Amino acid sequence: MAGHSKWANIRHKKGAQDAKRGKVFTKLAKEIMVAAKLGGSDENNNPRLKSAIVKARAANMPKDNIERAIKKGSGETEGITFEEIVYEGYGSHGIAIIVEVMTDKKSRTLPEIKNIFSKAGGNMTETGAVSYLFLHKGIIVIEGDSIDEDTLLELVLEAGASDLESEDGAFIVSTERASFHEVLKALMPSIEENNWQVVESGLKFIASVEIELDNEKSIKNYKLIENLESHDDVQNVYSNLTHGAWADDLAL
Repeated sequence: MAGHSKWANIRHKKGAQDAKRGKVFTKLAKEIMVAAKLGGSDENNNPRLKSAIVKARAANMPKDNIERAIKKGSGETEGITFEEIVYEGYGSHGIAIIVEVMTDKKSRTLPEIKNIFSKAGGNMTETGAVSYLFLHKGIIVIEGDSIDEDTLLELVLEAGASDLESEDGAFIVSTERASFHEVLKALMPSIEENNWQVVESGLKFIASVEIELDNEKSIKNYKLIENLESHDDVQNVYSNLTHGAWADDLAL
């Protein structure tokens, strides 16, 4: 199972945003609500909800918050209806960007996202103008003490995953989009039995071709990505900007 996971490029070092725990919990709650609305409140029969709950637990989201979001999404209590939207655009110097949004008011969110792009010298595009530069794959990131890579590799192969990589002490499982939920479901019993932890899971856009820029241009695009991620309605941001040494040295 060879190949670069590009996990560092997927997450864009969202340290500053993730430190704002309340905002992170809000984004996680939205995903749980949408998953419960679409597939019901039983996580064992709703793979998307199961994935959302796993991610929420990894972020130490309180159990009460998770249960409240499930009830709102499934209609057990009154809640807000969110719409899922994927926006595409370019940063400066041709960097391709995909923005996943959950909003209760598209007429508010769209101009705000456009404004963030514009201020950074970028622009939004028509649907499909950027997404063809990315692969849409399932990603499961596993951490834990004393994980034996050979053992995990065997489990991953049996579960139907397409790739396994180790990076920064974590193991990144890649799946085809259609098989993501089945692979996660198959792996969870072993993960729980071994007290491993899923620190990230979901369908991600992975750049098929990356672009490398000099430090000044890279940091300008990084700040655009950071501003997009900080928007309350934005769930995820992806780009084809190479994650180089400049990002490790950038003060957040």
